[in-house]
Amino acid sequence: MNIQRPNLNHVDPVIQAYIKALESELEQLRQKKKRSSSPTPVSSLELSEPPTTLNVITVSGSGQAKRTPRHLYLRQRRGGMGIFDLESAQDDPPAMLTIADESQDLLLLTNQARLFRLPVKSLPESPIRSRGQSLTESLALKDNERLALILPHQRQGYLVIVTEKGQVRRQRYHFFGDNMSPGNLLYDFKTLGSPAAACWTSGQHDLFIATRQGRAIRFEEQKVPFKGCLGIRLSNNDAVAAVTEVKSNGGVFLINADGKGTTRLMGGFNPNKVPGAGGKVAIKTDQLIGAVAIDEGDDIFIISRLSKIIRFQAVEVPAKEGVVQGVHCMALRADETVAVVCSKLAG
Repeated sequence: MNIQRPNLNHVDPVIQAYIKALESELEQLRQKKKRSSSPTPVSSLELSEPPTTLNVITVSGSGQAKRTPRHLYLRQRRGGMGIFDLESAQDDPPAMLTIADESQDLLLLTNQARLFRLPVKSLPESPIRSRGQSLTESLALKDNERLALILPHQRQGYLVIVTEKGQVRRQRYHFFGDNMSPGNLLYDFKTLGSPAAACWTSGQHDLFIATRQGRAIRFEEQKVPFKGCLGIRLSNNDAVAAVTEVKSNGGVFLINADGKGTTRLMGGFNPNKVPGAGGKVAIKTDQLIGAVAIDEGDDIFIISRLSKIIRFQAVEVPAKEGVVQGVHCMALRADETVAVVCSKLAG
Protein backbone atom coordinates (compact mmCIF):
# COMPACT_ATOMS: atom_id res chain seq x y z
CA MET A 1 0.00 0.00 0.00
CA ASN A 2 1.40 3.39 -1.05
CA ILE A 3 0.06 6.10 1.25
CA GLN A 4 1.35 9.63 0.77
CA ARG A 5 1.73 11.97 3.73
CA PRO A 6 -1.04 14.66 3.55
CA ASN A 7 -0.52 18.39 4.05
CA LEU A 8 -0.73 19.02 7.79
CA ASN A 9 -0.33 22.79 7.74
CA HIS A 10 -3.98 23.31 8.71
CA VAL A 11 -3.73 20.86 11.62
CA ASP A 12 -3.25 22.07 15.18
CA PRO A 13 0.52 22.43 15.95
CA VAL A 14 0.18 20.11 18.96
CA ILE A 15 -1.23 17.36 16.76
CA GLN A 16 1.52 17.98 14.17
CA ALA A 17 4.16 17.50 16.86
CA TYR A 18 2.51 14.28 18.00
CA ILE A 19 2.41 12.88 14.44
CA LYS A 20 6.09 13.76 13.87
CA ALA A 21 7.03 11.99 17.11
CA LEU A 22 5.16 8.87 15.99
CA GLU A 23 6.86 8.98 12.57
CA SER A 24 10.29 9.28 14.19
CA GLU A 25 9.64 6.31 16.45
CA LEU A 26 8.35 4.23 13.52
CA GLU A 27 11.51 4.97 11.53
CA GLN A 28 13.69 3.90 14.45
CA LEU A 29 11.79 0.59 14.66
CA ARG A 30 12.27 0.04 10.93
CA GLN A 31 16.03 0.59 11.19
CA LYS A 32 16.28 -1.72 14.20
CA LYS A 33 14.43 -4.49 12.33
CA LYS A 34 16.68 -4.02 9.31
CA ARG A 35 19.82 -4.37 11.42
CA SER A 36 18.52 -7.47 13.22
CA SER A 37 17.68 -9.21 9.93
CA SER A 38 21.15 -8.63 8.51
CA PRO A 39 23.50 -11.66 8.48
CA THR A 40 25.92 -12.02 11.35
CA PRO A 41 29.11 -10.24 10.34
CA VAL A 42 32.25 -12.29 9.95
CA SER A 43 35.81 -11.08 10.18
CA SER A 44 37.53 -9.50 7.22
CA LEU A 45 38.40 -11.55 4.19
CA GLU A 46 41.91 -10.14 4.36
CA LEU A 47 43.92 -12.37 6.65
CA SER A 48 46.17 -10.88 9.27
CA GLU A 49 47.89 -14.26 9.35
CA PRO A 50 51.67 -13.86 9.26
CA PRO A 51 53.83 -16.23 7.23
CA THR A 52 53.32 -19.71 8.62
CA THR A 53 55.09 -23.05 8.42
CA LEU A 54 51.74 -24.78 7.89
CA ASN A 55 51.26 -26.03 4.35
CA VAL A 56 48.28 -26.96 2.20
CA ILE A 57 49.14 -30.25 0.50
CA THR A 58 47.22 -31.22 -2.62
CA VAL A 59 47.48 -34.73 -4.06
CA SER A 60 46.16 -36.20 -7.30
CA GLY A 61 44.75 -39.68 -7.72
CA SER A 62 48.08 -41.04 -8.99
CA GLY A 63 50.03 -39.48 -6.12
CA GLN A 64 51.29 -36.25 -7.72
CA ALA A 65 51.55 -33.72 -4.88
CA LYS A 66 52.62 -30.20 -4.01
CA ARG A 67 52.81 -28.13 -0.83
CA THR A 68 52.09 -24.41 -0.53
CA PRO A 69 52.21 -22.23 2.61
CA ARG A 70 48.71 -21.78 4.03
CA HIS A 71 48.98 -18.00 4.32
CA LEU A 72 49.18 -17.67 0.52
CA TYR A 73 45.56 -18.84 0.23
CA LEU A 74 43.37 -15.79 0.83
CA ARG A 75 39.83 -16.15 2.09
CA GLN A 76 36.82 -15.84 -0.16
CA ARG A 77 33.17 -15.66 0.76
CA ARG A 78 31.30 -18.93 1.00
CA GLY A 79 29.97 -19.78 -2.45
CA GLY A 80 32.90 -18.30 -4.37
CA MET A 81 34.57 -19.80 -7.43
CA GLY A 82 37.94 -20.51 -5.83
CA ILE A 83 41.32 -20.33 -7.58
CA PHE A 84 43.33 -22.85 -9.59
CA ASP A 85 45.68 -25.00 -7.54
CA LEU A 86 47.52 -28.20 -8.49
CA GLU A 87 48.43 -28.49 -12.17
CA SER A 88 47.76 -32.11 -13.05
CA ALA A 89 46.81 -34.11 -16.10
CA GLN A 90 43.16 -34.13 -17.14
CA ASP A 91 42.94 -37.85 -16.38
CA ASP A 92 44.65 -37.40 -13.00
CA PRO A 93 42.57 -34.84 -11.06
CA PRO A 94 43.07 -33.83 -7.41
CA ALA A 95 41.82 -36.47 -4.99
CA MET A 96 43.22 -35.66 -1.53
CA LEU A 97 43.80 -32.59 0.58
CA THR A 98 45.54 -32.13 3.93
CA ILE A 99 47.32 -29.49 6.01
CA ALA A 100 50.60 -30.19 7.78
CA ASP A 101 53.49 -28.29 9.32
CA GLU A 102 56.78 -28.41 7.45
CA SER A 103 58.35 -30.04 10.53
CA GLN A 104 55.95 -33.00 10.36
CA ASP A 105 55.93 -36.23 8.39
CA LEU A 106 53.11 -37.35 6.14
CA LEU A 107 51.44 -40.74 6.60
CA LEU A 108 50.75 -42.34 3.23
CA LEU A 109 48.24 -45.18 3.37
CA THR A 110 47.77 -47.38 0.32
CA ASN A 111 44.76 -49.34 -0.91
CA GLN A 112 46.52 -52.49 0.34
CA ALA A 113 46.57 -51.12 3.93
CA ARG A 114 50.33 -50.51 3.93
CA LEU A 115 51.68 -47.38 5.62
CA PHE A 116 54.65 -45.19 4.72
CA ARG A 117 56.10 -42.03 6.30
CA LEU A 118 57.47 -39.15 4.28
CA PRO A 119 58.84 -35.79 5.55
CA VAL A 120 56.76 -32.81 4.48
CA LYS A 121 59.98 -31.02 3.54
CA SER A 122 60.69 -33.70 0.95
CA LEU A 123 58.12 -31.89 -1.17
CA PRO A 124 59.57 -28.62 -2.52
CA GLU A 125 57.63 -25.52 -1.48
CA SER A 126 55.59 -24.34 -4.48
CA PRO A 127 53.31 -21.46 -5.52
CA ILE A 128 49.55 -22.02 -5.41
CA ARG A 129 49.25 -22.72 -9.12
CA SER A 130 52.05 -25.18 -9.83
CA ARG A 131 52.87 -28.75 -10.75
CA GLY A 132 53.54 -31.40 -8.19
CA GLN A 133 55.92 -34.29 -7.90
CA SER A 134 55.31 -37.97 -7.27
CA LEU A 135 54.82 -39.09 -3.68
CA THR A 136 54.99 -42.75 -4.62
CA GLU A 137 57.99 -43.07 -6.93
CA SER A 138 60.31 -43.60 -3.94
CA LEU A 139 57.98 -46.17 -2.35
CA ALA A 140 58.24 -49.88 -3.05
CA LEU A 141 54.62 -50.34 -4.09
CA LYS A 142 53.28 -53.74 -5.11
CA ASP A 143 51.27 -54.64 -8.20
CA ASN A 144 47.94 -52.76 -8.32
CA GLU A 145 48.90 -50.80 -5.21
CA ARG A 146 48.12 -47.08 -5.12
CA LEU A 147 47.87 -44.23 -2.64
CA ALA A 148 44.50 -44.19 -0.85
CA LEU A 149 44.77 -41.67 2.02
CA ILE A 150 47.16 -39.00 3.26
CA LEU A 151 47.30 -37.21 6.62
CA PRO A 152 49.93 -35.63 8.85
CA HIS A 153 51.74 -37.72 11.46
CA GLN A 154 51.02 -36.83 15.10
CA ARG A 155 52.89 -37.67 18.29
CA GLN A 156 49.82 -38.11 20.46
CA GLY A 157 46.34 -39.59 20.27
CA TYR A 158 45.00 -42.36 18.05
CA LEU A 159 44.84 -43.01 14.34
CA VAL A 160 41.37 -44.26 13.35
CA ILE A 161 40.89 -45.97 9.99
CA VAL A 162 37.56 -47.01 8.45
CA THR A 163 37.64 -49.49 5.59
CA GLU A 164 35.49 -49.81 2.49
CA LYS A 165 33.47 -52.48 4.29
CA GLY A 166 32.72 -50.20 7.25
CA GLN A 167 35.23 -51.84 9.58
CA VAL A 168 36.96 -49.50 12.03
CA ARG A 169 40.52 -49.88 13.35
CA ARG A 170 42.15 -47.75 16.08
CA GLN A 171 45.84 -47.60 17.01
CA ARG A 172 47.93 -45.38 19.31
CA TYR A 173 50.32 -42.84 17.83
CA HIS A 174 53.51 -44.64 18.97
CA PHE A 175 52.71 -47.49 16.57
CA PHE A 176 53.69 -45.08 13.77
CA GLY A 177 56.89 -43.81 15.42
CA ASP A 178 60.35 -43.24 13.98
CA ASN A 179 61.15 -46.96 14.09
CA MET A 180 58.15 -47.95 11.97
CA SER A 181 59.11 -50.13 9.02
CA PRO A 182 58.26 -48.58 5.63
CA GLY A 183 55.27 -50.31 4.09
CA ASN A 184 54.08 -51.68 7.43
CA LEU A 185 50.87 -53.71 6.95
CA LEU A 186 48.12 -52.41 9.26
CA TYR A 187 45.56 -55.17 8.72
CA ASP A 188 44.37 -57.81 6.24
CA PHE A 189 42.82 -55.66 3.52
CA LYS A 190 41.59 -58.70 1.57
CA THR A 191 39.29 -59.57 4.47
CA LEU A 192 38.39 -56.13 5.85
CA GLY A 193 38.59 -53.97 2.72
CA SER A 194 40.84 -51.15 1.58
CA PRO A 195 41.17 -47.97 3.68
CA ALA A 196 38.36 -45.52 2.89
CA ALA A 197 38.77 -42.78 5.53
CA ALA A 198 41.06 -41.90 8.42
CA CYS A 199 41.52 -39.27 11.11
CA TRP A 200 43.47 -38.51 14.28
CA THR A 201 41.60 -38.47 17.58
CA SER A 202 42.27 -37.69 21.23
CA GLY A 203 40.63 -40.95 22.28
CA GLN A 204 38.23 -39.14 24.63
CA HIS A 205 35.23 -38.29 22.45
CA ASP A 206 32.93 -39.84 19.82
CA LEU A 207 33.54 -41.07 16.29
CA PHE A 208 31.34 -39.83 13.44
CA ILE A 209 31.39 -42.04 10.32
CA ALA A 210 29.58 -40.74 7.23
CA THR A 211 28.70 -42.42 3.93
CA ARG A 212 28.28 -41.24 0.33
CA GLN A 213 24.49 -41.38 0.67
CA GLY A 214 24.58 -38.90 3.55
CA ARG A 215 24.02 -41.41 6.33
CA ALA A 216 26.14 -41.38 9.48
CA ILE A 217 26.67 -43.02 12.83
CA ARG A 218 28.05 -41.56 16.06
CA PHE A 219 29.37 -43.65 18.96
CA GLU A 220 31.98 -43.54 21.71
CA GLU A 221 35.45 -44.11 20.33
CA GLN A 222 36.38 -46.22 23.35
CA LYS A 223 33.70 -48.73 22.33
CA VAL A 224 36.04 -49.86 19.51
CA PRO A 225 37.90 -52.97 20.76
CA PHE A 226 41.63 -53.52 20.34
CA LYS A 227 41.12 -55.77 17.31
CA GLY A 228 38.59 -53.41 15.74
CA CYS A 229 34.97 -53.99 14.80
CA LEU A 230 32.23 -53.07 12.36
CA GLY A 231 31.80 -49.31 12.60
CA ILE A 232 28.85 -48.79 10.26
CA ARG A 233 26.64 -51.19 8.32
CA LEU A 234 26.51 -50.14 4.68
CA SER A 235 23.47 -50.52 2.45
CA ASN A 236 23.64 -51.47 -1.21
CA ASN A 237 25.48 -49.01 -3.46
CA ASP A 238 26.69 -46.97 -0.46
CA ALA A 239 30.29 -46.37 0.60
CA VAL A 240 32.25 -44.84 3.45
CA ALA A 241 33.02 -41.17 2.81
CA ALA A 242 34.62 -39.85 6.01
CA VAL A 243 35.41 -40.34 9.69
CA THR A 244 36.09 -37.62 12.25
CA GLU A 245 36.21 -37.15 16.01
CA VAL A 246 33.29 -35.12 17.42
CA LYS A 247 32.37 -33.59 20.75
CA SER A 248 28.86 -33.71 22.19
CA ASN A 249 28.57 -29.91 21.94
CA GLY A 250 30.39 -29.62 18.62
CA GLY A 251 29.51 -29.71 14.94
CA VAL A 252 30.54 -31.47 11.72
CA PHE A 253 30.85 -29.76 8.35
CA LEU A 254 29.47 -31.96 5.55
CA ILE A 255 30.10 -31.18 1.89
CA ASN A 256 28.48 -32.71 -1.21
CA ALA A 257 29.93 -33.15 -4.69
CA ASP A 258 27.61 -30.38 -5.95
CA GLY A 259 29.26 -27.81 -3.67
CA LYS A 260 26.46 -27.66 -1.10
CA GLY A 261 27.28 -28.14 2.55
CA THR A 262 26.02 -27.77 6.08
CA THR A 263 27.28 -27.81 9.65
CA ARG A 264 25.42 -30.53 11.53
CA LEU A 265 25.31 -29.90 15.28
CA MET A 266 25.78 -32.97 17.45
CA GLY A 267 23.07 -31.71 19.79
CA GLY A 268 20.64 -32.86 17.10
CA PHE A 269 22.42 -36.10 16.21
CA ASN A 270 22.18 -38.58 19.08
CA PRO A 271 24.93 -41.17 19.55
CA ASN A 272 24.43 -44.91 19.26
CA LYS A 273 25.19 -47.05 22.29
CA VAL A 274 27.45 -49.33 20.26
CA PRO A 275 29.10 -49.22 16.79
CA GLY A 276 27.92 -51.29 13.87
CA ALA A 277 24.43 -49.91 13.15
CA GLY A 278 23.20 -48.73 9.77
CA GLY A 279 23.36 -45.05 10.58
CA LYS A 280 20.78 -42.33 9.98
CA VAL A 281 20.45 -39.40 7.61
CA ALA A 282 22.92 -36.60 8.36
CA ILE A 283 22.39 -34.59 5.16
CA LYS A 284 20.13 -34.97 2.12
CA THR A 285 22.50 -36.19 -0.60
CA ASP A 286 23.75 -39.21 -2.46
CA GLN A 287 27.18 -37.71 -3.19
CA LEU A 288 28.77 -36.78 0.13
CA ILE A 289 32.52 -36.33 -0.34
CA GLY A 290 33.71 -35.36 3.13
CA ALA A 291 32.99 -34.57 6.76
CA VAL A 292 35.24 -32.67 9.17
CA ALA A 293 34.70 -31.58 12.76
CA ILE A 294 34.86 -27.80 13.12
CA ASP A 295 35.25 -25.30 15.93
CA GLU A 296 34.90 -21.54 16.16
CA GLY A 297 37.76 -19.89 14.30
CA ASP A 298 38.30 -22.70 11.79
CA ASP A 299 38.74 -22.12 8.07
CA ILE A 300 37.48 -24.62 5.51
CA PHE A 301 39.41 -25.60 2.37
CA ILE A 302 37.60 -27.40 -0.49
CA ILE A 303 39.15 -28.55 -3.77
CA SER A 304 37.33 -29.59 -6.93
CA ARG A 305 38.01 -32.09 -9.70
CA LEU A 306 39.10 -29.24 -12.00
CA SER A 307 41.62 -28.21 -9.32
CA LYS A 308 39.79 -25.11 -8.08
CA ILE A 309 40.38 -24.51 -4.38
CA ILE A 310 38.46 -22.22 -2.04
CA ARG A 311 39.08 -21.07 1.54
CA PHE A 312 36.35 -19.55 3.70
CA GLN A 313 35.39 -19.25 7.35
CA ALA A 314 33.45 -22.12 8.89
CA VAL A 315 31.11 -19.65 10.64
CA GLU A 316 29.72 -18.66 7.24
CA VAL A 317 27.94 -22.02 7.03
CA PRO A 318 24.64 -22.05 8.98
CA ALA A 319 24.67 -24.61 11.79
CA LYS A 320 21.64 -26.90 11.91
CA GLU A 321 20.40 -29.59 14.29
CA GLY A 322 18.10 -31.16 11.69
CA VAL A 323 18.50 -32.72 8.25
CA VAL A 324 18.94 -30.22 5.39
CA GLN A 325 20.23 -30.17 1.81
CA GLY A 326 22.86 -27.57 2.64
CA VAL A 327 23.83 -24.16 1.30
CA HIS A 328 26.12 -23.25 -1.59
CA CYS A 329 29.72 -23.38 -0.39
CA MET A 330 31.51 -23.40 -3.75
CA ALA A 331 30.37 -22.28 -7.19
CA LEU A 332 30.91 -25.06 -9.74
CA ARG A 333 30.64 -25.16 -13.52
CA ALA A 334 30.85 -28.64 -15.06
CA ASP A 335 32.81 -29.56 -11.96
CA GLU A 336 32.44 -31.28 -8.58
CA THR A 337 34.15 -31.14 -5.21
CA VAL A 338 36.51 -34.00 -4.31
CA ALA A 339 38.12 -33.25 -0.93
CA VAL A 340 37.79 -31.03 2.14
CA VAL A 341 39.93 -30.16 5.17
CA CYS A 342 39.61 -27.62 7.97
CA SER A 343 42.36 -25.66 9.69
CA LYS A 344 42.70 -23.45 12.76
CA LEU A 345 44.38 -20.07 12.41
CA ALA A 346 46.24 -20.64 15.65
CA GLY A 347 49.13 -23.03 15.48
